[in-house]
Formats: sequence, C-alpha cells, structure tokens
Amino acid sequence: MAPIAVTHVVEAAKPSKTTGNRKSAVEETGESIRLAARAGEYTDQTSGVAPTYVQANLIVLPSQYASDFRLLCRRNPVPCPLLAESKEVGRWDQLQSWIQGVTGDQITKDLDIRNDISKYMVYENGNLTKSHCHNVEAEWTEDHVGFLIGCSYSFETALTAAGLLPAHTAHGRNVPMYRTKIPLCPAGVFQHSTYVVSMRPYRRRDIEKVRGITRPYVATHGEPIDWGWDAVERLGIQDLSRPEYGEAPIATDGSPLVRGMGIEDDELVPVFWGCGVTPQEAIRRAKPEGTVIGHAPGHMLVLDIRDWDIIPKQEEIPI
Repeated sequence: MAPIAVTHVVEAAKPSKTTGNRKSAVEETGESIRLAARAGEYTDQTSGVAPTYVQANLIVLPSQYASDFRLLCRRNPVPCPLLAESKEVGRWDQLQSWIQGVTGDQITKDLDIRNDISKYMVYENGNLTKSHCHNVEAEWTEDHVGFLIGCSYSFETALTAAGLLPAHTAHGRNVPMYRTKIPLCPAGVFQHSTYVVSMRPYRRRDIEKVRGITRPYVATHGEPIDWGWDAVERLGIQDLSRPEYGEAPIATDGSPLVRGMGIEDDELVPVFWGCGVTPQEAIRRAKPEGTVIGHAPGHMLVLDIRDWDIIPKQEEIPI
C-alpha cells in the first residue's frame, strides 16, 4: 500500500511518559524507545509511548517455517498484517519492507531485534519456556527470520486526538487480549489456530466514530471485528474479566468493566480488534520444532515510520 500524502499532522495529547522508572528528558521517538529498551532503561509496555510512531508485534522463526508464515499472514491479513521481515536469514539489524512505498531502512534505521523490545517470550517446540525476558541474544541464531506484524497501538493516537482515549492508556495499563473461536485460514504447518483479539471499551454512541477512525489503519488491524456484550459469546471468549494476555479490562474511570455501565447509547460496551499476538497462538497450536521468539504481549517494537506512512490512499482502501 502506498503512504498517503498528508497536508496536516494529527496533534494528539501527549501525557508525560517515563523511560523505565524515570521521566524522559527528550521527546519520545521510535528510535529513542528502542535504544532505551536496548540499554535496559525502558521495561514497560508501550501503549501511548512515542505518539504517531508505528508499533509492531514480533515473531521470529527458524527459516524452514518462513514461507509458511508469510502465507499465513497473506491469508489472514486482519490479525496478521505483515509490515516487514529480516532482510536475510539470520539478520537482526536490517529489514525487508512489505509496505508499498516504504523501504526497510525507513522502517528502522538503527535496529537490534534481539534487544530493542522491552520484554520477550521464548518458545521451544511450541511450548513457552521463557516469559517477559529482557533480551534474546542467546536464543537468536543465524537460521532465524524475524517478522514484524502491525499493532493496534498505532491507531491509539488518532483515537486520543478525537477525544476517545483508550481506558487502558489513560490508566497506564496493558490492553486486554483474548483467545477466540474465530478460525485462521491454515497455511502449511500453521493449522487449527484461531484469532486473538484486543479489546477497548467505548460508549455505544461512539462506536461508529471509532470504526471510522480506525478503518484506514489496515496495516495495523483496521476497524473492529465485533462489538457489544453479545460479541463476547460470538467470539467464544470465556470470561471477559480474565484475558489470556494483558491486564483485566477497566472502564474509563478505572473501575472493572462490567455489563450495565450506562443505558442505551450511553452504555459502555467492549469493542474488539484483530491482534498481533495471534501468531504466538498459532505457534502454540502448530508446535514447530526449534526456538521461536515473540514480543511479550503489550511490549512492542517502536518503529521510525509514522501513522501517515501506513495509511493507504482512499482509493486503495479495501471495501
């Protein structure tokens, strides 16, 4: 997809953020967050950091599974929108872009996939063996290929600018993420897996506005796939209060999200998006041989490209 030619930049409210446990002395950028993570100074989740900089999920696979994973992304673009991959097998410092009109060097100029995310997950033969570790230098091999998948944190700046600040961002929490019963289209070894979704609560009256704002962000999951309390059952979510990933959902005032908060158009309801943790769910199901690396859910790789670099021209948006 081609980057849109913008004539203005969305100015979002930028609450003060911290780098690790200390205030950031300079304006946050994708590079500054990566370098802080690399130095061990930034260890938090990344919702709300470096506004307007695109964020990405990570999955790193042995090269024998790379072609199957590319196909999985092509067949399932909503939960798995592919942004880039290692330029060559074994490269952790250079990318090949899958974004039309954007080069790998534009996506990140200074990159170390092994260290530039605040926390990682490690799987051996499909089983989680390390959780929330700070780097994966020991696990990375010359046979690994890294893939970057679009993240819905990337459209939160636009939501915030429209007065629709996500509740988890407002309270410095991780977004809740859930397994569902929505099947993925299979691809090679990746079979019998399902979507993971992220959730942000909004008033019923705001849902169409939320859909309209997020719809152009097709490279970072796009508009919601479902919403409302009935959607919990449709998606096969077992317990909304107990997400498989992230933190428990809260309302705008910070209280636990429950049914019946408001009436009619003022009711607060869950709104669900495709989520880039889906590939890690596919790894759990497929159990590929060898070491697989992922980001810890909510802890993203923050890139150098901006929101407007990934929004397609209006005529290119799929209908």
